[in-house]
Amino acid sequence: MTALVSPLVSIRNLTKTYQRGPEKLEVLHGLDFEIPAGDFVALMGPSGSGKTTLLNLIGGLDAPTGGEIEIEGQRIDTMSAGQLSHWRSQNVGFVFQFYNLMPTLTAQKNVELPLLLTRLGAGDRKRRAEIALQLVGLSERGKHKPNELSGGQQQRVAIARAIVSDPKLLICDEPTGDLDRQSAEEILELLQTLNRDHGKTIVMVTHDPKAAEYATHTLHLDKGTLVEQVRRVA
Repeated sequence: MTALVSPLVSIRNLTKTYQRGPEKLEVLHGLDFEIPAGDFVALMGPSGSGKTTLLNLIGGLDAPTGGEIEIEGQRIDTMSAGQLSHWRSQNVGFVFQFYNLMPTLTAQKNVELPLLLTRLGAGDRKRRAEIALQLVGLSERGKHKPNELSGGQQQRVAIARAIVSDPKLLICDEPTGDLDRQSAEEILELLQTLNRDHGKTIVMVTHDPKAAEYATHTLHLDKGTLVEQVRRVA
């Protein structure tokens, strides 16, 4: 008998509404789904469908209007801002479209940034950053600053920064949206390796059907509603 994989993320009746002057804009409407631990999920849908809003809620960057978000047995929708900040630093790595690297810092120092929130000493931070850079194939580029790296290399540094704290969950918002096709494929292969070989659960927003092919599971949103779930057979 095959053992059941427990969900890392459980979403129940999730809603999100924004106030726009006198009007209320409901972006997400009663979503219900689970993401098993070890999944690589692609979130797809037209612009304005609620993909990034959902991603921000799962990553604890925003709070829902209603419903529940449970991650590894913890209700994050009931946490205070301070509790959420601490939870994010322990459990989530973020990768964005435009890298968000500090231009005055080397690749290694950029990767070390999340570790400044921990009690690790300088030597331990350096070692962990070196390991993360090695995992993304940039062990020889640690002393280079962002302007000395290609776009694909900068995104690799951003991914190293996202995994340096060894989070279970990676949140990726259009991680290949600013890259040429070859660099994009290399980044997607790297994410696939982190998922398959290192057990990272990944939730990725993308407009690109080719990017979604690297995922194990695709969720399609339209107008704030989950319209389709597709699981890719290995």
